[in-house]
Amino acid sequence: MPRRDEIECWLTDMDGVLVHENHPIPGAAELLQQWRDEGKPYLVLTNNSIFTPRDLSARLRSSGLEVPEEFIWTSALATAAFLKDQMPGGSAFVIGEAGITTALHEAGFIMTETAPDYVVIGETRNYSFEAITKAVRLIGAGSRFIVTNPDATGPSAEGPLPATGAIAAMITKATGKEPYVVGKPNPMMFRSAMNRIGAHSENTGMIGDRMDTDVVAGIEAGLHTILVLTGISDQAEITKYPFRPDEIIDSVADLLAREPVETEL
Repeated sequence: MPRRDEIECWLTDMDGVLVHENHPIPGAAELLQQWRDEGKPYLVLTNNSIFTPRDLSARLRSSGLEVPEEFIWTSALATAAFLKDQMPGGSAFVIGEAGITTALHEAGFIMTETAPDYVVIGETRNYSFEAITKAVRLIGAGSRFIVTNPDATGPSAEGPLPATGAIAAMITKATGKEPYVVGKPNPMMFRSAMNRIGAHSENTGMIGDRMDTDVVAGIEAGLHTILVLTGISDQAEITKYPFRPDEIIDSVADLLAREPVETEL
């Protein structure tokens, strides 16, 4: 694994690392500026497939963080890139929002309910029994089953919401077919991001707040892994896993370059 001083490119999770409930985490804006000043390629990653990079860029800007849309990589974009590589010009029946439908359109896919090559399940707040039933029948008829990310629940002000993984589990139960999941913890999410910015695992670091997605995927992709304690993980959570990140830090503020301290001889 590369040491931190050997890292030339960065991948970082968004929620819990750069922002928390739409508030910037102290040090996040300065770290992004530091990477820009140093000319280091970077991408902000998220498993959320609801929003387009433009939407997320606007959301981050309203939180006080400047991240252009071309520096954002979502599980929807990773899914579209994977499917374009697998079957250029293919077709899909999609359950999801603009994030995944836009990504698939831009990848050259046709959206259809008639014998699609793939059934793609993404994040949405508008799951319908009719759409889920259609997905079950299409998969039963031979369409390949793809899921953007495995998260079983998502956050809301009122409490947890059923998310992509929960809906996928329902479809699996009804069809007996397991989906291929593109987003974290599949290391493909990181590999596709590295391809996007021309990075290599030998000199790339990743920053995340979850052991079960960010860190394990980073380890499997051969990256220098850094866990921050500003998100979902704490010391008690870390001890549950048989693997460890390369570094555990309090927050991204710990990654800011420090001015050298002059000592008198």
